[in-house]
Amino acid sequence: MHTPFKRYCKTMELRNDPSLIEAYKKAHAKGASWPEITQGMKEVGITDMEIYLLGTKLFMIMDTIADFDHDKAMGELALKPRQSEWEAYMSQFQNASVEASADQKWQLMEQIYKMDE
Repeated sequence: MHTPFKRYCKTMELRNDPSLIEAYKKAHAKGASWPEITQGMKEVGITDMEIYLLGTKLFMIMDTIADFDHDKAMGELALKPRQSEWEAYMSQFQNASVEASADQKWQLMEQIYKMDE
């Protein structure tokens, strides 16, 4: 049985520094991410997330509940416990303004192809 969901794809650039990129990868290794961050994502309706890396380019696949409202959920997520602390910690790795929100750093991508559609 297929469960309806929404999928969002996002991209962001990391700073071009191999040691920072390695540290970013370690911060996202299995068991390394802060449990409050994962819990907050689940609470706003994010059901699964994957992040891929090529050079300095990050690519995120984010699956959500079917009635997910992206803008509302990102606003709620920003207020979750330790979220601002996590964003401040991650900003050292990211090629973006320190003041930028997670939603401003992670740019939504436009889907231009889907097989069999």
